Amino acid sequence: MDILALLQPIQNSISKTTLQQLSRIIAAMLAMTGRVTILGISRWAGDGGSYRTIQRFYRTAIPWAQVFWHLFRERLRLKDSVYLLAGDECVVSKAGKKTYGLDYFFAGLQQKIIPSLSIFVLSLVSVEEHRLTLPDLG
Repeated sequence: MDILALLQPIQNSISKTTLQQLSRIIAAMLAMTGRVTILGISRWAGDGGSYRTIQRFYRTAIPWAQVFWHLFRERLRLKDSVYLLAGDECVVSKAGKKTYGLDYFFAGLQQKIIPSLSIFVLSLVSVEEHRLTLPDLG
C-alpha cells in the first residue's frame, strides 16, 4: 500500500518534509510489533527515518483539525450521507506526579474526584449505518 498516495489530500495542510516523515512513521508503525517507541519507529522506518528525524516530527506543530477535515472530505466521506459529530469524555486514573496533564477529575464510575487524565474524543458517525464509518481507502 502506498501510504504517500493516501495522504495526498492533506499535502496542502502540512509541509512536504512533514508529509514524508508522517508517511515513514505510519509505515513503520503498521509493520511494528510490541511497544511503539521512538526508538522502535526509527528502527522500522528505514532510510530517512532516523531517531533524530522522528523526534523532529513529534516536535512539529501540525494543524490536526485541518488535516483530519481534508482527509475526511477527500477519502472517507460518502456522497449524500448524513454525519453526526459525537463527543465523549473519559477519565483514566493515573498515579505519579510527572505525567503531562495529570490533575484531579471527576470519575463517574467511582463517583468521586481522583488523580487522573481526562480525555475528550470527537467521533464522526454515519446516520445511515448507525456506526463510525471507515470506507475502504484503496
